Amino acid sequence: MTTQATFRPGGVGAMMDEYERAAAELRQWIERIPAGEYEKLADPDTQDEDCRTLQTIVSHVVGAGHSYAAYLRGPFGMDATRPARTLVAHGDRVQAFDAMMDYTRATLEGRWSMSDEDQHKIRIESRWGTTYDLEQLMEHAIVHILRHRRQIERFRAEGRVRI
Repeated sequence: MTTQATFRPGGVGAMMDEYERAAAELRQWIERIPAGEYEKLADPDTQDEDCRTLQTIVSHVVGAGHSYAAYLRGPFGMDATRPARTLVAHGDRVQAFDAMMDYTRATLEGRWSMSDEDQHKIRIESRWGTTYDLEQLMEHAIVHILRHRRQIERFRAEGRVRI
């Protein structure tokens, strides 16, 4: 993880710095989840199976993070092997999250100063039908982390989970 004294150069570097910043905030919540709260039903009313428990949220975020990086690896000609989507066990949650971040970092390493033109040439067709360029996909990834961090904070504030 970078610190304020070691900002990465370039637009892609700036997006990775912000992705790491958002991820660090979420990771603090993930680290603090007690075992008894991890699988507890936090949102019985949601239609989204990825958002019922802290376990499903963490598993979803880790899987999605690997997917965003894998989407980017294709245009870069990199191997896009990623772990199968499974429920992440309580004891593995921090390591799985860190591995997802390492995979993203490795995907973008050496590309921090890509020109805007080169970023926009990359076209990524997502499984949900939206076409992104590199910048748009990274912005989506950043906001995805922020939304789930907020969701966990809200569950805690509403007393649905004890963290």
